[in-house]
Parts: sequence; structure tokens; C-alpha cells
Amino acid sequence: MRDFEKISFEQFKKDVKDDMNLYKEYLLPQRDSDSTAGYDIYLLEDLTLSPGEIKKVPTGLKSYFNKDEVLFIIVRSSTGFKYNIRLCNQLGVIDADYYNNACNEGHIWISIQNEGACTVSFSKGQAIVQGIFLNYLTTKSDKNINIKRTSDY
Repeated sequence: MRDFEKISFEQFKKDVKDDMNLYKEYLLPQRDSDSTAGYDIYLLEDLTLSPGEIKKVPTGLKSYFNKDEVLFIIVRSSTGFKYNIRLCNQLGVIDADYYNNACNEGHIWISIQNEGACTVSFSKGQAIVQGIFLNYLTTKSDKNINIKRTSDY
């Protein structure tokens, strides 16, 4: 099973701001219809990007899913085409073991850049990225993997 959750309010205060009203009102990702693959992820606050500017943006979200799945974070097509916005890592890859990690509960962030020639503004609640869950395959040689993460995420 898979789903999105809000991070705890304690983590929200650290990463976003101490604002219980904002915490209560933001939405979990949703699909536009039963024919779309992506779950739209909505901005917590207004966002403005100057040409060339990069911003790290909190989503307030974490996600759990099966060990043989991955969550891809991708710029929505309309965001890229209309505004020339891209993810700095091109494709966000969220692994199942990121959920509820000791460093930040698995809070999903995005790092975006305005590659256009004009300043771009987005409104609170607007969806500019989406999450897509996919199954993946493994090789027969990795059946005994027992590696512990050491990064800060």
C-alpha cells in the first residue's frame, strides 16, 4: 500500500514555519482524474523565482510505499512548458526507506530553478510538481543487500 501524509507539526515548524493554520489547511497530493498517473503536489506558500534563481521548497509531505516501489517527483508538463521551470536534479527519486527516517521524518523537498528569461510567480496551493509511484526490478546479485544509510538526506 502507498499514500502521502503530512509531516508532524514539530517537523513542519523546523522546516517551514510555526503556523498551525497553514499546517492544518494544506492539502495532500491528489490526481486530477482516474486517468492521470501523477499526484499533484501543492505549494505551501507563494513562490517567486527570478531568472536563473534556484530555491529549495518544502512540501510538508512524506510518503510510504512498498519496498519494491519508488516515488518519482517530476515537474508538471504545464510548469515546464509555460514557465521554463525545472527540478535541479531533473527527477526526484524517493526510496521507501526515506519514510520516517531519523533525520527529518522523510520530508520531501523540491529544488527548482527558473531557466527562463522572466520572473515567474506561483500561488500558494498551486501544483507545479507531481509524484508518480512505480514498481522497479532488481538483479539476482543483490539478494543479500544489508546496507545502512549514512547520509543526512
